[in-house]
Amino acid sequence: MNTFTLSSPFIKEPLASRHDATDSPYATAAQTAAVLRSGAQFRRERMDTADMLTTDEAAALAGTSRVTINAWIKAGRCIGVTHLRRGFKLPRWQFEPTVWPVLPHLAKQLHTADGWQLLAFLESPSMALDGLTPRAALEQGLAHERILSLATAEAH
Repeated sequence: MNTFTLSSPFIKEPLASRHDATDSPYATAAQTAAVLRSGAQFRRERMDTADMLTTDEAAALAGTSRVTINAWIKAGRCIGVTHLRRGFKLPRWQFEPTVWPVLPHLAKQLHTADGWQLLAFLESPSMALDGLTPRAALEQGLAHERILSLATAEAH
């Protein structure tokens, strides 16, 4: 028998598999809806953290204009996640000298300019980095080439 368990940091109990006459290995519609709601909640909470900047704040930090920041986001030059109300939110740490030069290459290796995908890659612990996130590894001085190789492997 196949078992299927969904988990989410926002749902207190695991969504255990459905055991009915069909014994389906797939999540029910209710389970799927609960996981999607928890993902939306995570995104809202992540955008509200202290390290997230508006495009105007990012422009001031980078010494450029909001228009340039938006162009950089579109090109994968910097990470911008879609804000529910309007515009983008950007993690402040991406402008650090250990991360900034890697971002356009990272977007190219991952084949995406999507801010959530770039953010998820950089903030997810990796077994290949002994449990560090790629962001933490970069901040600790790990060679950019190692992070880019990891991104290449993940994209395939």
